[in-house]
Amino acid sequence: MSIEEQLSQRILILDGAMGTKIQSLGLTGNNDALCLTQPDIIANIHRQYIEAGADIISTNTFSSNRISQQEYGCADKARQMALEGARIARRVADEALASHPSPHTSHPSPLTSRKIWVAGSMGPTSKSLSLASDMNNPALRTVDFDEMAAAYYEQAEALMEGGADLLLLETCYDALNTKAALYAIQQLNEHREKPIQVMVSATINDRSGRTLTGQTLEAFFVSISHYPHLLSFGLNCSFGV
Repeated sequence: MSIEEQLSQRILILDGAMGTKIQSLGLTGNNDALCLTQPDIIANIHRQYIEAGADIISTNTFSSNRISQQEYGCADKARQMALEGARIARRVADEALASHPSPHTSHPSPLTSRKIWVAGSMGPTSKSLSLASDMNNPALRTVDFDEMAAAYYEQAEALMEGGADLLLLETCYDALNTKAALYAIQQLNEHREKPIQVMVSATINDRSGRTLTGQTLEAFFVSISHYPHLLSFGLNCSFGV
């Protein structure tokens, strides 16, 4: 059964914050690099969310793109991080589907033979296409649309190759960044038999209900609603409004 069919029948539960769980273990630095250096830790976090009842787990790949990884000197590792992050989540999701009830308990485990979907997490990058990087030079941008789309294409391709079922554009504060991601995903769709479903999650940065770039949620949604395979639109990491 497809995720669209499941959503027509019931509410699906998305997992919680990956970064918070990583920080609770006392780990600092480049979280996405843990997909390469500490895969068992990331896998265990996925399992905890499944045990808590999550139907969809998101990969530890929020910053696994060349633009964000430049800040860590790891731009050349971005694709590998995205690929391994998806593989880790896929492996844990498949374990849940293959699980069987224990003969020693009368209560079925949340891990018992159920479908878990893997959402490839794609963050907003560390740059904005709409906001000037230097207030004294309003026209200056350190990255352009084509560069951002190329970084997103590489990340999305690696996530799908690693086994993601869909993609999650999260903490979106700049609709133009999000449009670059959707453009890249559409380009990727041209080489795929099955189009990629996308969840978009924006973030509100003030109590007026607007994004960091000053858009209302309605304007944000209208600007990205052209994508033909938009599975959901929501919010994360926002102020209460």
